Amino acid sequence: WMRVHPTRTDTAQPVSGPIHYQPKLDRHCFAPRRWPSWLLFGLFWLCAFLPFRLTRRIGAALGAVMRVSNRKRREIARVNLALCFPDLSESKREHLLRRHFRINGQAYLDLGLLAFGPAWRVRTAVRIEGIKHYLEPLRANRPVILLVPHTMGMNFTGGLLAAEHPMFGLIKPVADPVMDWLLQRGRMRFGCVLYLKNFGLRQVVRALRDHNTFYYLPDEDHGPRHSLFAPFFGVPTATLSTLGRLAHTTGAAVVPCFTRLTARGYELRFEPALKDFPTGDEQRDAETMNRVLEQGLRDMPEQYMWTFKIFKTRPDGAPSPY
Repeated sequence: WMRVHPTRTDTAQPVSGPIHYQPKLDRHCFAPRRWPSWLLFGLFWLCAFLPFRLTRRIGAALGAVMRVSNRKRREIARVNLALCFPDLSESKREHLLRRHFRINGQAYLDLGLLAFGPAWRVRTAVRIEGIKHYLEPLRANRPVILLVPHTMGMNFTGGLLAAEHPMFGLIKPVADPVMDWLLQRGRMRFGCVLYLKNFGLRQVVRALRDHNTFYYLPDEDHGPRHSLFAPFFGVPTATLSTLGRLAHTTGAAVVPCFTRLTARGYELRFEPALKDFPTGDEQRDAETMNRVLEQGLRDMPEQYMWTFKIFKTRPDGAPSPY
């Protein structure tokens, strides 16, 4: 496992600003309508102590149920796959869709391990590649922005990295308070600080200047107001220009980070920090960001969150494909 303790103790300061997010379980969480969530909660807790060879099978079955029962998400994923992989036959895209939901179910069950499993087992479940790309800027006393796409394993390894160097991220709470408590407990267990997405860029800049690593997931559609259009899998995509501005303002190194779910845990891969970034050209920087994310996902497309409406905002006000 990585060791960055000199950086942690000598330079990094705790994130300052608004109080960080703390999920709560109040009396309303125990109402009868939440009982199905508690049954699922119990399954997650149990799976925290079972071997991967068993939980991977249970998770695959859960993913199949999710695919069959959640028509809305299934159709969103179909639209996304058709837009991004037009050269694949429909049967091959359907196969990719089934693999996506199977891995989704497996990653979902792993939230129990992340929240409740023995710490040693959580750590040994992650194999890290290219750690030098993350450590080099930290040891050079530079802040780091980890550029992370929404993959199935993003929660599992993002929170774990905070055990060795202060880290923060921005979130939107889950609508179900029981599942939100479980998810955020896992994310924060090893020291990651979470803020709501209205935390504000000024506070993000302050935290980066205090040498806290920013675990940044930019690949969501935030509407036309704050976005420009850059290709993602060949599709013009509403893309935030935030990354380039943050890197310019704070001098942060932007290190791409990808997580892959495997039969025995997870693989976490760091890539070299982006060179000559930012350029000062917001369009060019946004295109670079999307290209880097796409390249990292090309060899594991089934692990991306295709159930998001990532192409909802269209150029020139065209209708949403969903």
